Formats: sequence, C-alpha cells, structure tokens
Amino acid sequence: MTPFRLLPPFLGLLLAFALSSCSTDSSSPKPKGDYKYEFVYGRSVILRGRMAQAPESAPEAVKRAVAAGNRLQGKPYIYGGGHRRHEDVGYDCSGTASYVLRNAGLMTGTGTSGSFLTYGKPGPGKWITIYAKRGHVFTVIGGLRLDTGYNGQGEGPRWNTKSRPTKGYIMRHPPGL
Repeated sequence: MTPFRLLPPFLGLLLAFALSSCSTDSSSPKPKGDYKYEFVYGRSVILRGRMAQAPESAPEAVKRAVAAGNRLQGKPYIYGGGHRRHEDVGYDCSGTASYVLRNAGLMTGTGTSGSFLTYGKPGPGKWITIYAKRGHVFTVIGGLRLDTGYNGQGEGPRWNTKSRPTKGYIMRHPPGL
C-alpha cells in the first residue's frame, strides 16, 4: 500500500476551511464544477465528533493548524471577527483562515477574503488548500473542510466532511504544504 492510495469508500471524503476576496488571479488553477477533496492514507485529518485529529505523519505546521481549527469549534460567526484580536469571541471566514494559518506559522497578521486570492502558491496543496473567491474563503486541511458557511446554518467556524460547490473559487496553498 502506498500513502497515496484512496481510503475505503465507507470512510468518505473529508473536507475543511474558510476565507474570501474581491480580486482575481488568472494564473491560479480554477476547479471545474465541484472539487472532490481527496482522502488519502497518511495525509488525512480525521473528524471525531466536533474535533479533528491530524495523523502522526503530518508536518508540525499541519498539526498546529488542526489544533487551531479545533479551538474555533463552537465559536459564533461574527462579521469582522478575528481581525482586531487574535483570540476573539467569534470569527468570520477570513478571520478563521487567518487564525489557523497564523497559529500554524504560515502567515502573519490577518487577511481579507480578497488577500487569499494571492496567498502562497497557486493550485491545491498536499496538506492545506485555501479556496478563495470574492466574498468568501475556506480551508481544506488533510481533506477536512473548515468553513463558516455551507455548514447547514452558517453558525460559525466548523469542521465539515460534506463537499461544497467550488465554482468560482481560486485554489492556493502554503509553500511546501
């Protein structure tokens, strides 16, 4: 078995993360239709209840990103949340993405949804992919989506295993991840 072999179907696809912006980047690959997040042995984050767990083989930055995403579970959606204060009472989509990436050591400060259109490198990452478009951003970490929207009720940052439409999103990733 290789670490790139897909997991058995009963484990399903796992998804993660959130942020958005106003500009476009024509050099970045754009997914066609719905992008199905790949769930791969050795590179997949597992959802246990409301908390995610990174595999032992994950890079330290990925483990820190997952731990940061776990700390946001249960926080409400607050427009502008996570931008003035790193530790806030609630988070919006770009505040969520910024929080996770800052805690992982993958960015400084906070970004708007638009700023994530040019974050890192173009295309999907091996471990972390940012999906950004005008007005929204979310993150997928090890196949698990962290998002403030499309969770059923838009209640705040949540891990989610369900796919979401990605038409119009630009995929970006941290270098090396």
